[in-house]
Amino acid sequence: MRYDTITLASASPRRQALLGQIGVAHTVDPADVDESRRPGEAPREYVLRLARAKAESVFRRRPGALVLGADTAVVLDGELFGKPLDQNESVRMLRALGGRTHEVLTAVAVRHTAGADARLSVSEVSLRALSDAECRRYWDTGEPRGKAGGYAIQGLAATFIERLAGSYSGVVGLPLAETAALLGAAGLRLWMDGAHA
Repeated sequence: MRYDTITLASASPRRQALLGQIGVAHTVDPADVDESRRPGEAPREYVLRLARAKAESVFRRRPGALVLGADTAVVLDGELFGKPLDQNESVRMLRALGGRTHEVLTAVAVRHTAGADARLSVSEVSLRALSDAECRRYWDTGEPRGKAGGYAIQGLAATFIERLAGSYSGVVGLPLAETAALLGAAGLRLWMDGAHA
């Protein structure tokens, strides 16, 4: 089966913009899944499970669609850093990440009539050391809210980044090489296939 459009199981404007960047037409239908981590669940297994669950959840509502789900997590020394709930948690996260190298895991999954598949992008990000005052000022900008690890590499936090090894788009929230490979294998017409010629 061939597809001309997909359904994105996320309300993330960053993921929408990244799909637009590579010319993927999409509709948005955010998944509603329990994002609780299971006891003893490794971070890589966790993000893969959530990406798959999001894609599956929306596919059940839209049978016949090509659905894309994704999940991102920041990991330092085996600890998973989610989205900060308040300024104190944001400062704690950024102070822990500052002066260190952490992993950003982004899993992307597809679900369609012929089956399902998923891939994992692993990137390493090094932040410079950050002061409490900087972290508090950053929180006040509003940018850390809703971001894994409490920062947005594509925004003001770019000034914190000393080194990135891996996928920039994966750190933003959707690794485009892996995404394009999955969507192409699932039957989506991509720009490199001459879809827009």
